[in-house]
Amino acid sequence: MFELGLHQFEPFKEKKGETYMGPRMLAHFFAILMDWKKSLMTEVDRTVSYMKDEANNFPDPVDRATQEEEFSLELRTRDRERKLIRKIDQSLAEIKSEDYGYCHSCGIEIGLRRLEARPTATLCIDCKTLDEIKEKQLYS
Repeated sequence: MFELGLHQFEPFKEKKGETYMGPRMLAHFFAILMDWKKSLMTEVDRTVSYMKDEANNFPDPVDRATQEEEFSLELRTRDRERKLIRKIDQSLAEIKSEDYGYCHSCGIEIGLRRLEARPTATLCIDCKTLDEIKEKQLYS
């Protein structure tokens, strides 16, 4: 059993002779991505409810500043999750078009275990490593 965020899933068990990103594999990753997206959307709903319920106009400036900081942190977290939801949607679209699981840079298989660790991965480990090296050289 592996964990992705707060959710557990069984690692994919390949059958002998099974082709990479065949129907069973695509269904496996579709389920992982949908579960992840559903949990993120639940958090978005929870945040909206929390902010509506907790929005008080405190007379004390320190209390008001504390609440504003809490809201700011919550909104930054939700913004990151919104971007992640967009990546999940892109991965789901790739599953539907059967392009999922292949490196956007070189076209080779990304690999099951890498995709289970990061289901929104678009680069194989080699291309991702090169990408990170280039980024490090650019910003160092």
